[in-house]
Amino acid sequence: MAQISVKAVRYQVDGITFEGHLVYHAGSAPSRGLLMAPNFFGISDAAIAQAKRQVRENSVIFVADPFGVDTRPQTPEQAMAAMGPVRADNAMLRRRMNAALDVLKDEAGKLGVAADNLAAFGFCFGGACVLELARQAAPVKAVASFHGLLQTPDPASTKTPQGAVLVLNGAADPLVPSEAIAGFEQEMNSVKADWQLVNFGGAVHSFTDEGADRPGENQYNAKVSRRAFAMMHDLFDEVLA
Repeated sequence: MAQISVKAVRYQVDGITFEGHLVYHAGSAPSRGLLMAPNFFGISDAAIAQAKRQVRENSVIFVADPFGVDTRPQTPEQAMAAMGPVRADNAMLRRRMNAALDVLKDEAGKLGVAADNLAAFGFCFGGACVLELARQAAPVKAVASFHGLLQTPDPASTKTPQGAVLVLNGAADPLVPSEAIAGFEQEMNSVKADWQLVNFGGAVHSFTDEGADRPGENQYNAKVSRRAFAMMHDLFDEVLA
């Protein structure tokens, strides 16, 4: 198996320096570019490790930096403090995601990936981030949200996504109440999106996070994680060349 390369890439948004990481198999000829939005810890060893587990010979993954190089949370409290202002300013969140998507397009293009063969996936806060790409009809062929937050400040402004939307949700996730699911379904139907929401029975928040171990709140679930990633890869295989 080819060695996996990890390349740091710096970029600017609103005068702030960000540094994401490009993950790909050295010497491969990828045909698809994937933007990964990490959880509320942002760029971390765990996020890079997750990207390395999901990258394939035919793909290149760019792990987006949601907070900037000067913000690298080390505790949940620090992560919440970093996430709060970004969640509160949805326009800023979208600018940061669009900038990361542009970086993916440029860097993946250097490896031979067509500019229109892109998709995105994210976890928890990152799931909310990739859904915002879908809501603004960003040029991606699919987005997949893992145990992501579903609410958006202005659902009436949602556009028809250019690609398919896949939400992979823990049915017992305390952060995603039934009202949020109903609102999301109504929002997607109103814009005639190609969407699917999968509820995994018994799963709570962070079911893909191997370090999560708070029963009833956020906890890793190996079986659900495997099934969810299989669904994501199946969708990407369907819509990406």
